[in-house]
Amino acid sequence: MARDLTLAVAQSPANLVGPQARLDWLRGCLDSLAGQGIDLLILPELFLTGYNVGDAIAQWGEPADGPSFEVISALAQRHGTAIHYGFAEATEGHLFNTANCVGKDGQLLSTHRKLLLPPGFEGDHFSPGSCYTMFEIEGITAATLICYDAEFPETFRAVAAAGAALVLVPTALGAQWGVVADCVIPARAFENGVYICYANSAGHENGMDFLGSSCIIGPDGKALARAGDRSEVLIARFNGEKVKAAQTRLPYLIDRKALPQN
Repeated sequence: MARDLTLAVAQSPANLVGPQARLDWLRGCLDSLAGQGIDLLILPELFLTGYNVGDAIAQWGEPADGPSFEVISALAQRHGTAIHYGFAEATEGHLFNTANCVGKDGQLLSTHRKLLLPPGFEGDHFSPGSCYTMFEIEGITAATLICYDAEFPETFRAVAAAGAALVLVPTALGAQWGVVADCVIPARAFENGVYICYANSAGHENGMDFLGSSCIIGPDGKALARAGDRSEVLIARFNGEKVKAAQTRLPYLIDRKALPQN
């Protein structure tokens, strides 16, 4: 872990309609953060399209290196900020619920396809991904898990055991699921000794109310920053030494190997 990072989680408004409106909002968000030295900005699940959009999701799908990537790549270079964003990936006849991470230099660092799809809208429109996604950013090993992926202890344990110190979780969490943001996500950070950036939407979209409550959780399970139910941006620092300290104090990743195998 070569250095600290300044992290920002953008809790964007849910009622933005279509990719162009959302890219315009992102431009304004980045302008508002100018001069604050943000190393990495994390946006919600399906940020580019919106979440509760029904069949419109297919018409807004695009390749991982498509037109919106080109715009976001240019924004990352202009602001010197890596950008992690959710979108609908259309490729080879499939649609995936995907998140890209674009580096400060505009290069694509990672593409993660959501592994676990809840029934309903997602199960009806998307194909599941097939593997965990790990990548390096500023000398730090990171991983992406999208929303429902993060609600399973096995997924977090897998990426933490593979060396992730920072887990990025774009989500589209409804207002009725406060226990996930308030309890489950902090527990995942604590039991693995990792930082988590949890980026949700805020407000109302086509009959769905989003919880908000985006957060940045430290490796001790405590919130470094937490949003309310309106659009806002959270900022906190990643410190690699705190990851080492947490994993040394509670060596779950080592001692779990001592469990008997069936």
